[in-house]
Order: sequence, then structure tokens, then C-alpha cells
Amino acid sequence: MRKSSVLIFLLFGCLALFGFSTKVSADVTVYRLYNPNSGEHFYTTQLHEKVNCVRSGWHDEGVGWKAPETGMRVFRVYNPNAGDHHYTVNTHEVAHLKSLGWWDEGEAFYSCFVDWPKVNLYRLYNPNAKAGAHHYTPHAYERDQLVRVGWRSEGIRFYAASLK
Repeated sequence: MRKSSVLIFLLFGCLALFGFSTKVSADVTVYRLYNPNSGEHFYTTQLHEKVNCVRSGWHDEGVGWKAPETGMRVFRVYNPNAGDHHYTVNTHEVAHLKSLGWWDEGEAFYSCFVDWPKVNLYRLYNPNAKAGAHHYTPHAYERDQLVRVGWRSEGIRFYAASLK
């Protein structure tokens, strides 16, 4: 009986000292930009990348979604020949694209794990594009509209923490 009283006292003492939170981590803003010359959308958490793109003529489309602070790593690879980026959680896909000459730019942001509360992020492919062939969106209506005009849905590829 005395041991359990001491354990309960220690538990509440630690909570009083250090506090507790039901939120696992903060959300990270993923900015969405559009290049009207190539048709590519670019996604970044880095404010300096966003600012540099806007200065270079990209359109700032605001917040694409909020990514978790931790979770599954989403990698960004760059095609120096076409000038577009690709995002994936699949390390085999990164390795394959690197073998074709793409540059590995490392982690772009994080995805929620499947069992976390989340927002689906859809990947679409434009078979007619020379650059900007992939598009990522949390919006089913945008996915459906692009499919109607010839894009191919590649399903859910990763997950956002929230939309805004």
C-alpha cells in the first residue's frame, strides 16, 4: 500500500513539475508554389525557398497543408534535365530516380503515420507533361478535376497533419 502511494505521489509530482500535453508535435507549414512557365508545383517548408521562388516569377499559392514535425520522412528529388521535383516516402523510388540522374535533395518534410489522425495527400501524374508531371493535393475535388482533364490518380502517397 505504501509503495503505490509513493508511486502515485511521484507521478503527480512529475506532472506538476513538468506538465503534460496531448499534442505530440507542432505542425509545419508546407508552402505551395506554381511555375507558370513549366506548369510545376513546388512544395517547401523553407521560407527562404518560397521567397526565392516568388522573386523568380513563381506564383505563391499559400499554404498547401500542414505537415507534422516528426513522422515518416518525405524525400524530395530533382530532375536537372526537366527542372521538376518529385516527393515520395519510398526510398526505393528515390534510389531508382537517382539511378536515372535525378538529384537527391533529402528530406522535404514529414508525413503522418497511417495510424495518426491525418489528411490524405493525393499524387497525380500528367502523362502529357515534360516538366511538372506530378501534382500533390489534399483536396479530393482538385484530384477529381485533374483526373477529368487527363491526369492519372496515383492514390494516397502520404499524409498531412491538417490543412491550415
